[in-house]
This record gives sequence, C-alpha cells and structure tokens, in this order.
Amino acid sequence: MNTTDLINTTILFVKQKLENAEGGHDWFHIERVYKNALLIAKEENCNLQIVQLGALLHDIADSKFHDGDESVGPKVARTFLESQNVSEDVIHAVINIIENISFKGGHFEKKFNSIELDIVQDADRLDAIGAIGIARTFNYGGFKNRTLYDPKIAPNTKMTVDEYKNSQAPTINHFYEKLLLLKDKMNTQTGKQIAQQRHRFMEGFLAQFYAEWEGEK
Repeated sequence: MNTTDLINTTILFVKQKLENAEGGHDWFHIERVYKNALLIAKEENCNLQIVQLGALLHDIADSKFHDGDESVGPKVARTFLESQNVSEDVIHAVINIIENISFKGGHFEKKFNSIELDIVQDADRLDAIGAIGIARTFNYGGFKNRTLYDPKIAPNTKMTVDEYKNSQAPTINHFYEKLLLLKDKMNTQTGKQIAQQRHRFMEGFLAQFYAEWEGEK
C-alpha cells in the first residue's frame, strides 16, 4: 500500500473510531493536529509518513476516556497498523509518539526522542492553546461537570501525574496548570512562533474573564 492510500485508510479508521467522541477530542481535533503537524514538518527534516500516522493516531483511545488506561491507544494503533502491513520500524516509531506525547501535569519525562515526536507533540499542544484551546478547555470542563471558576481554589502547578489525571479543579485553573505553560515547552521553531501569539490571546481572555467576574466596566 502506498503512503497516500495508507493515510486515507487511516483517516477513515480514525473518523469511525472517534465518531461519538467528546467534542474536544473528536475527529476535528485530530484533523487540526494533523494540519498543524504538516505545517511544522515543512520546516523540519523528518519522516513525513511517521508524522502523518502519529498525528492521526495520537488520540485514538485517549486514556481520559478509558479509566486512565494508557495502554489502550497504543494497542489499538498497533492492531490497525499491522492490519495495513505497515513495517515494524514505522509502527514502533508511531507507538512511541502515542506513548510520549501527553502533558500529564508537565512532570512527565519522555522516554523516547525523535523529531517526529517533537513535531506531533507541538501540533497537539498548539490545539490546546489559543481560541480553540480555550473552547476545548471549557467543553471538557462542562463534560466533566466542573465549576467554571472558584476564587477560593488556587491552581496547583506541582501535581503528580496521578493528581493531574484525577483533578476536579475549576476549569480556569487548567490555564495555570497546563495551557499557559505550553508556550515554553514547544520543541520546534515553528511551534514556538505560533504558540507565542496563541499564548497572548489566552492572557487577554483571562484578563477579560476576571474583569467580568468582578463586575468591572
């Protein structure tokens, strides 16, 4: 199977698997990450097929929706890729992307490094910030029935991985616990440049949010 056919087949597979997914982790999230990854890849010396497959399959079974089980996504991805007779070295590279892409409270150390992982990770993080990042954050907060904001509950930026995964903090806290931290965690030059603008947009949103919360003009 040539790369074009493989990517088209993968797109159809992902669309089917995520048909009823939560709005912030659905096919449209995957599509945006895929586009971001292609944009970043233009400026990097990389294996484009691995970038494409990694972007398309990175959230095929997000642990947040599988009782925290982080083994589901890699298993689903491997089974699919093997069914398409993809070479083991490509499968291994894609699985490593899936296993190492997550933020996890910012205290997770990658156990694997590659330019393809750097690209897909940046692409995924760009979709977590800016206007769409704000929309996704409140969408997920509503999905989990979390409070919008509680001035009495301070953000916790020193959570362990388990604490981060199980947090029920107000949605606004997530900006300080993750979103505002991503700008300085980007890997590629293109990712860093795009993140700067989206970061400023979030800062402006938060200033407006607090002004409205306090009833200011």
